[in-house]
Amino acid sequence: MGGLGKYTGPLTLHPLPQRFGGDTGKTTLARLLAHTAGAEFVTLSAVLAGVKDIRAAVDQARTLREAYGRQTILFVDEVHRFNKAQQDAFLPHIEDGTILFVGATTENPSFELNNALLSRARTYVLKRLEEADLLGLIEHALHDVERGLGARHLYLADELRQRLAQAADGDARRLLNLLEIAADLAEPDEQGREAIPDTVINEVIVGGVRRFDKGGEAFYDQISALHKSVRGSDPDAALYWLTRMLDGGCDALYLARRIVRMASEDIGNADPRALGLVMSAWDVQERLGSPEGELALAQAIVYLACAPKSNAVYVAYNQARRDAQAYGSLDVPLHLRNAPTKLMKELGYGDRYRYAHDEPEAYAAGECYFPEEMPERRYYQPVPRGLEIKIAEKLAHLRELDRKAGKK
Repeated sequence: MGGLGKYTGPLTLHPLPQRFGGDTGKTTLARLLAHTAGAEFVTLSAVLAGVKDIRAAVDQARTLREAYGRQTILFVDEVHRFNKAQQDAFLPHIEDGTILFVGATTENPSFELNNALLSRARTYVLKRLEEADLLGLIEHALHDVERGLGARHLYLADELRQRLAQAADGDARRLLNLLEIAADLAEPDEQGREAIPDTVINEVIVGGVRRFDKGGEAFYDQISALHKSVRGSDPDAALYWLTRMLDGGCDALYLARRIVRMASEDIGNADPRALGLVMSAWDVQERLGSPEGELALAQAIVYLACAPKSNAVYVAYNQARRDAQAYGSLDVPLHLRNAPTKLMKELGYGDRYRYAHDEPEAYAAGECYFPEEMPERRYYQPVPRGLEIKIAEKLAHLRELDRKAGKK
């Protein structure tokens, strides 16, 4: 196939994150591919099509190939919407060369496409358009007489063009829509030109938000960036990602819940106040809403980023959980069981239990609280930061008391 080099397998076109239905030119690129290769271009939308439509497209491609020797590019938009059976329906026709498959998806192909289909595909990642690209598009649209606004000889100042490009946030379709609306509101200026004033640009871009795909890859990439910025003790980057997500329309209460997780996972007992502060911020968000609540979340984020870090509890919890799963349902030792009835006492429940408050330093030195069939563990290892320095000193003292009491 001319223009495709030696590669005749399927393709997947995958935009980078930061999507909100944004136009990165997937369909246009596929059309250019078909035009360059001299191939028939057939398109399906995975949102609307089913197996019947796939068969019809394949039959059309087979007819063109057998009768005229012409290759068909089958372009499937939003291919991740097809289920496993529908995706598998393409495989034999890709392998025998009936179709050159091009799938476009706004999700991560690694998660959304079958391995069988993905292993036969070459994936191309499409980046968002840069500001310079969008400015060039504005220039072209304003001077294109046939398909653009050239016949009207509109005037748009360079500063306003830049603001329009920034508002489009890398999305060509969004830019053209904004430009078209602004053009409809153009007014004669002092020089008699039909111009788009700054007041009009302000109106058409008001309320615009950064592209943000709730529940999609961009969503999880941004929350990951927020979490890692806090963990990395960078309050400025953490604030940036927080405001990026809020600006994109993320639910502030979802962010509050995730910030609580950060307080426990990455600060822990190095600064126990962090968890209380985050819970207070969550409460403010629920009670007051925006923008007061968002400021409280920002305060919490900055505090977490600046606080001493410890994942000791997080690590200990995961280790304990693995042991709980590995050892199964071990019995509680008799001396740790409660004995509210006479029968339980006769069965030995609570025998030889040592009440810690009655012991020196309120500590039953040498006592064991694990199941008898399981070795004792030391899950929690405090880090030498924040309050955990003191906690480590206390635990070391208690373990010394255990050693003197003869505990192994």
